[in-house]
Amino acid sequence: MASSCHHVEVPGKPTETGTALLETATGTIQGFAPINQIHQHLCAFHFYADDMTRQVEAHHFCSHLTEDMRQCLIFDGPGADARLIGVEYLVTEKVFLTLPDEEKPLWHSHEFEVKGGVLFMPGVPGVVERRDLEEVCKTYGKTIHFWQVDRGDALPLGLPQIMMALTREGQLRQDMADFRRVLQEERENRAYMSGPEHGIHPLANAAGKGLKTEIREVDIPASATSGRVFT
Repeated sequence: MASSCHHVEVPGKPTETGTALLETATGTIQGFAPINQIHQHLCAFHFYADDMTRQVEAHHFCSHLTEDMRQCLIFDGPGADARLIGVEYLVTEKVFLTLPDEEKPLWHSHEFEVKGGVLFMPGVPGVVERRDLEEVCKTYGKTIHFWQVDRGDALPLGLPQIMMALTREGQLRQDMADFRRVLQEERENRAYMSGPEHGIHPLANAAGKGLKTEIREVDIPASATSGRVFT
């Protein structure tokens, strides 16, 4: 699938043949159980809560921990050169309601994304996609982004949704009328879906004051040993 993300050049020289061969060997010997549990690819755009003109192309690669919780690695594209930019946890309403009230504002509902047609599963036939999205529509998510990565220049609202209207064959739709037709059809196809059983919780999708991770300088005491694990 083509990606509309602006990739930033990663520092360092290209991977050498020796490194590739070593990776092939270790990949054969070692196990990657957590990664091998990923069996789902969801795509959407994440908007900055405090600046809705900025957005991140977010490709979620998810695994089910239980029927009530999924964990997703978020990359800035679907290709082999994609960068890991965050994680998202998806939980059912049952789990969300057990969270402390001070935690609930950090979570968002998925009903709008799903019923609006702007969250999709690349390459998956519509009838199969909608079966899973029926469940996603009822969930809440908590996203942690590692990097302040966006698509570059600020874009007008609505344009990211146009750019993510990919055909099942992976080609970006360029025709605005065609996009609107396809998006409207998908919205109609998903109209029967419902969100959380008790409605979207008033503490979710918080507006007003938010929390933002800031980098700050701290003093690190000298280590008594020669080695140190940095955190």
